[in-house]
Amino acid sequence: MNYSKNPDDMPRPRKPQNDVDVQVNGNSKPSTSEEAQLLAFTTDHRHLSLIRTLHMADFITLLNGLCGLMSIFSSLRYCLGDPNDYFNLWLAIAFTPFGLFFDFMDGKVARLRKKSSLMGQELDSLADLVSFGVAPSCCAFSIGFRTGIDNAVLVYFVLCGLSRLARFNVTVANLPKDKSGKSKYFEGTPIPTTLSLVFLMAYWVHRKWIVDDIPYGVVGRDTWYAVHPAVGLFFISGCAMISKSLHIPKI
Repeated sequence: MNYSKNPDDMPRPRKPQNDVDVQVNGNSKPSTSEEAQLLAFTTDHRHLSLIRTLHMADFITLLNGLCGLMSIFSSLRYCLGDPNDYFNLWLAIAFTPFGLFFDFMDGKVARLRKKSSLMGQELDSLADLVSFGVAPSCCAFSIGFRTGIDNAVLVYFVLCGLSRLARFNVTVANLPKDKSGKSKYFEGTPIPTTLSLVFLMAYWVHRKWIVDDIPYGVVGRDTWYAVHPAVGLFFISGCAMISKSLHIPKI
């Protein structure tokens, strides 16, 4: 009886999955690209290992967050300075569109270079929250939405943006896709749409409709329930962001 084996019957070496073959404890282990990146995050103990794992698109995303932070700082400077000097207020407003530019460019660069990281989506969400959630609310506070109820509405607005971004990260994989693999629509309005409120505030600053001259004035002045009716625009925007039934086609 012949026990010799035909070479064609011998087991063939496994082809690495997704062109990635990770070595763990000296043994070859199949891994997806994301698993390889996760392993790199958790096992790389070199100095500046976090920065080493970032791609060019991630650094552009950080510029988005930088614009949001500079907008916040400019709003604070206006509040601490001369209320008739609008320079810092204009800076606060101007930084937010630059944030949108970098938010657009990071995706462009990632697609052109065909490189992305596990941190990319998380960085994008956090930068968007700063630039299109916290920064616009600080601008609103600076121009005069400073009553207790105004502040509560602005907090609601930011938390809606935070919740909307978290939901997107969780559900994006399950949303209907087109032929190219992109989601067909957004659930709720994307957080960058809050720039419409920033542009509206820019118009008010241009017309000097701020502080005591905000459109529609204030209801219940000098009472605990004082509120500017115009702050309702931020409430509506927050509700639109967390809406489940509102589907915005993705361009």
